[in-house]
Amino acid sequence: MRKSLFILTLMLSFAMAQAQQAEIIKLADLERIIKSDNDTTYVINFWATWCVPCVKEFPSFQALAKKHTNEKVKVLMMSLDFKKGYQQTLVPFIAKHPINGNVYLLDEPDYNSWINKVSNEWQGEIPVTLMVNNAKKIYTFFNRDFTPSALEESYIKTIKK
Repeated sequence: MRKSLFILTLMLSFAMAQAQQAEIIKLADLERIIKSDNDTTYVINFWATWCVPCVKEFPSFQALAKKHTNEKVKVLMMSLDFKKGYQQTLVPFIAKHPINGNVYLLDEPDYNSWINKVSNEWQGEIPVTLMVNNAKKIYTFFNRDFTPSALEESYIKTIKK
């Protein structure tokens, strides 16, 4: 029995190690991404595991990332979960809901000090999405949640400007 429990624990540990992780970043890191001087379109979704509409739209971003894997687009899921609950909430969530994109935890708890640096339109609610491509001079802020088809349509309209 102990040997079986040990093997099960070892297998679960290995699976968690193989699961996608979220990189913890600060505002300066986010600003570097937003100001990237390249021809990549960044689709940055601000969300949290405790936000019901955010969780509901999460598969929309998975679909977008999967559909456009051969293009210069990066889907970035910018979690606004609390850093202290990272291991208990965010890590299990992304293990259960993998995405073909990068997941970050933005470690900036004082939202009022930085949200206007993302967009002057942002009042602090989530989910919101930013699509940016500096080479094409695209900087579009969406204060809404998305279905897969609505996100695809918004992405196409935004990059075709």
